[in-house]
Amino acid sequence: MGFLDRSAIVAPPGWSRWLVPPAALAVHLSIGQAYAWSNLKTGLGTGDGNLGYSGVATALPFQLAIVMLGLSAAFGGTTVERRGPRWAMLVSTIFFSGGFLISALGMALSQYWLVVVGYGFFGGIGLGIGYISPVSTLMKWFADRPGMATGIAIMGFGGGALIAAPIETALMATFGKDYGGFSLTFLVMGIGYAIFMSMGWLLVRVPADDWTPPNTPRPTAQASGTTTGPAVSAATAIRLPQFWLLWIVLCFNVTAGIGLLERANPIYRDFFATTAPSTQIAAAAGAFVSILSLANMLGRFVWSSASDVIGRKNIYRLYLGVGALLYLVILTLGEGNKVVFLVAALLILSFYGAGFATIPAYLKDLFGTYQVGAIHGRLLTAWSAAGVLGPLVVNAIVDAQGDVPGPGKYSVSFTIMIGLLVVGFVANELVKPVDPKFYESTATPVREEETAR
Repeated sequence: MGFLDRSAIVAPPGWSRWLVPPAALAVHLSIGQAYAWSNLKTGLGTGDGNLGYSGVATALPFQLAIVMLGLSAAFGGTTVERRGPRWAMLVSTIFFSGGFLISALGMALSQYWLVVVGYGFFGGIGLGIGYISPVSTLMKWFADRPGMATGIAIMGFGGGALIAAPIETALMATFGKDYGGFSLTFLVMGIGYAIFMSMGWLLVRVPADDWTPPNTPRPTAQASGTTTGPAVSAATAIRLPQFWLLWIVLCFNVTAGIGLLERANPIYRDFFATTAPSTQIAAAAGAFVSILSLANMLGRFVWSSASDVIGRKNIYRLYLGVGALLYLVILTLGEGNKVVFLVAALLILSFYGAGFATIPAYLKDLFGTYQVGAIHGRLLTAWSAAGVLGPLVVNAIVDAQGDVPGPGKYSVSFTIMIGLLVVGFVANELVKPVDPKFYESTATPVREEETAR
């Protein structure tokens, strides 16, 4: 392996740990392009000057990418832990950028199925491996502030669309929305992301085995083969109730957020259709989508950093309990009241993004850093499930409502979201520290209040 092996990237004495978050961001800001697929989807879809593919066809690359994200993270997590972050980031770069290049070839040949395979299958593998690649490394470097560290990186995934969206728009305007134009758009993006992501795998380093964060007392000497804190393997973790309780917590928190995010534009139109001329409402709905993306991004850093102070269990009480109340506020007070609606929606989306950023630190509290990347990868199957469940609950029920006017068509689906958040809240309350008998080696368990608070 040489250059890519974990042993080749052990940081020398004096190396700054603050170089690791930029390395992680180089990858996460790139793969966060997935949230900007809707721009490409619009150009590929029906309408004047577009290619004319159906809504189902244009959704396929994104849907397959999210499915492959969860699967590749779940099945590749152990390999990522063993091979190290440089190997994982390079693999992510090859697959994610390669997916764009395959898509470019598909457009050049007028073969849309190659876009589905390229962006969806290969690009999705790059998404999953890239998403988990820096997690355990960040938490080793920032053991004193794991929520903040993972929040920085995963904030990049949420904010990737803010960078990708204007680039996509500019490229489509320059090259056109025919097959040749889309081929060039995919080509330029693939090359650009390959270069940018390479900054990550070239820069990343892992700490030496005896390294500790600044101002942290070194652990006292212990018997040979012992560790401090939890040390649970991925194979053991998935057999424990703590893992599946957190699976429910993440799945239902994401479901509640993505259900609102996926249909944000028409939801805004339905709630305020009678408050202004249609052209103003359309413009405001577009701005609403952008603001939600910003809340999604900032929530990943702000709330996950706060979890380092108030504890992981308490912060998920906020995400799930307050989130349920906010949905109730939208249902009862949101119609026609833009301030109430906007504040509630922004907070819900900030909790959605924060849930992603906080869960790695929650896993670290419970299972330790031993194989936290692999455990995190398996837990991301909850995201794949939520990516199907959230839009399905909202869209299917709204379609079934038929001619129900305005906000009334969301009463059932938002009530279901409240119920899911309550179930998630209960699951979070049931999370307890892992029994030391499940540790890989004799370990000194962390204080219960640190794990369960």
